[in-house]
Amino acid sequence: MAVPDLIRIVSRSSPMALAQVERVRAELTALHPGLAIEVVPVTTSGDRWMGDLGRLGGKGAFTKEVDAALLEGRADLAVHCVKDIPADRPLPAGTVFAAFLKRDDIRDALVHPGGLTLDALPDGTRIGTSSVRRVAQLSASHPQLTCVPLRGNANRRLEKLEQGDADALLLAVAGLERIGRTDVITEILPVETMIPPIGAGVLALQCREDDSATIDAVSDLGDPDTHRETTAERMLLHVLQGHCNSPIAGYARAERDGRLSLRARVFSPDGKTVLDAHEWAGPLDPATLGTSVAVALLRQGAREVIDSIAH
Repeated sequence: MAVPDLIRIVSRSSPMALAQVERVRAELTALHPGLAIEVVPVTTSGDRWMGDLGRLGGKGAFTKEVDAALLEGRADLAVHCVKDIPADRPLPAGTVFAAFLKRDDIRDALVHPGGLTLDALPDGTRIGTSSVRRVAQLSASHPQLTCVPLRGNANRRLEKLEQGDADALLLAVAGLERIGRTDVITEILPVETMIPPIGAGVLALQCREDDSATIDAVSDLGDPDTHRETTAERMLLHVLQGHCNSPIAGYARAERDGRLSLRARVFSPDGKTVLDAHEWAGPLDPATLGTSVAVALLRQGAREVIDSIAH
């Protein structure tokens, strides 16, 4: 099928979102020289709202307007951080994932103006984060630290840090790389210290399912290993039926020999309950692996932990 002359990419206007679109534009035009790219800007309800995301419907608040632009034909392609796409419900009818780009760094980074590492932070240090996943893990591993709610894009959070709204930040390494601010990183936390969110470091390309020309044009950008890892992780989250206030974390890893593993944890918000499961796929397909790990967590009481959290 012929590649279209123009692909319109819908995007939020934050520096992070625009950097992600630029990556896709660069990869698409390298693959299809002469292809024109147009950016269709939108502002989502999640961008406008600075309160508790749970009161706005969770992470889906960042995708609703983007989905509408696709379905209404105002755009042909959307670029999403997979970690921001709810997995407890299907994609909007009429849309599909056409590709998952090669995965970026999945780890979290500490940003501290004084250059201290996480273990060296003094008691009472205020860590700026609104992530229930980070709060639960810090509550379990570093209870002497204090988490203060801090929302906004990475640039805005760095501004709030400078203004004194927090003493340190936890931010995604991949996000800081995308906006060119790795200079602020004090320490990159290993996954054993801070297990990442489902879909960390993955950009997904979403299209209308009947737009075969755009799907064909972008599908070759997909990375097979990232597809397998993301499929396992999102199936885990789907089976657990986690909501935006559920401290659920996990990551899959595809090995060079083809094996696939998935490690996941479910926390209570205060970090006092930690459920852990880790399995290798062996002959299992990614979706079955995700289901198997979710079932292992449910057997440990994950349903009760998740359902006890208000949302």
